[in-house]
Amino acid sequence: MKRLAILGSTGSIGTQALDVVAANPDKFKVEVLSAHSNSALLIEQARKFRPAAVVVTDEKKVKEVKDALLMLSIKVLSGDQALAEVVQWDSVDVVLGAIVGFAGLRSTLAAVEAGKVIALANKETLVVAGEIVMQRAAEKNATIIPVDSEHSAIFQCLVGEDPAALEKVILTASGGPFLGRKPNYLVNVKASHALQHPNWTMGAKITIDSSTLMNKGLEMIEAKWMFNLANEQVDVVVHPQSIIHSMVQFTDGSVKSQMGLPDMKLPIQYALGYPQRIANNYKRVDFKEYSKLTFEPVDYKTFRNLEIARNAMFKGGNTPCVMNAANEVVVNAFLHNKVGFLEMSDMIEKTIDSVSFIEHPTLEDYISSDIEAREYAAAFVKKSQLSMY
Repeated sequence: MKRLAILGSTGSIGTQALDVVAANPDKFKVEVLSAHSNSALLIEQARKFRPAAVVVTDEKKVKEVKDALLMLSIKVLSGDQALAEVVQWDSVDVVLGAIVGFAGLRSTLAAVEAGKVIALANKETLVVAGEIVMQRAAEKNATIIPVDSEHSAIFQCLVGEDPAALEKVILTASGGPFLGRKPNYLVNVKASHALQHPNWTMGAKITIDSSTLMNKGLEMIEAKWMFNLANEQVDVVVHPQSIIHSMVQFTDGSVKSQMGLPDMKLPIQYALGYPQRIANNYKRVDFKEYSKLTFEPVDYKTFRNLEIARNAMFKGGNTPCVMNAANEVVVNAFLHNKVGFLEMSDMIEKTIDSVSFIEHPTLEDYISSDIEAREYAAAFVKKSQLSMY
């Protein structure tokens, strides 16, 4: 029986993780749930799974949750500090890091410091501070198991292999809802169009990132740190069917791939159950329905975010942190119809150019770079809005 702390339990990954838990009550017990502001769903989850504690990071929602859970023996804690503390409890075996964005960094680092097993769905943690996180994980004997489907695929392909035999990893991208489109089409798309992903069901932020291919850029940086790769060892190919989730090429020319239907519950279950595979009744791949699995190169000219992210990976330092912060700001603005689809790339590039480069940042440098980048990006968003009137 593994005892879980599910951080970001009301989001897309968190809710699907709880589906996995509900289907396997003999294997998992929920010890901690956390959410930012979706108090109604958090209350519902707490009543169903009866964790020892819930953490609410939006202070305005704390009283509502406390009142609702008053008659149950569930601690209601609040704030980021509480989140960093609960992941270190002895009663927690596995921490599922599913908080979206930079906000997930602190709790992940706290779990690392406690030497926990971490099922990591928050790619931004490694994008922002991958070198520090992986170094501390090695020092504290913490285990990080990827939840992203692409990194889960690479992880599975590497089980039993000599790491020295790895030549490169190949991340697959569906291409998102605008595969094959050119800039003259994309200039007019709205958030409602970008949220219509053809294969995956995900949260709003990651779905927009998928439509711009920024998600794949973030995954390139995440893969670099998670699997200790050189920049040149990370590649991307477009695979519209989303059946092959990623591939690993070895020094003898062999290529291994991990395949499955595009269902996030599969990598979530794998990460939570590792090293065991848990039987389930999920729909299986019927290859009669997929007579062709196709691949094509990425259109870097149209989907500039992937090129921006790749350049940030090669530049290193605090650049990926700055890029991530700017992206979070402009994606939120796009979701609220404040900036255009193509404008997002312009603003991310301007933000990177505006923030001072730090070649060997400390954790404090990452935090200050994140704050500074958000301020610049927000200013670019405001300037764009003013120019519309």
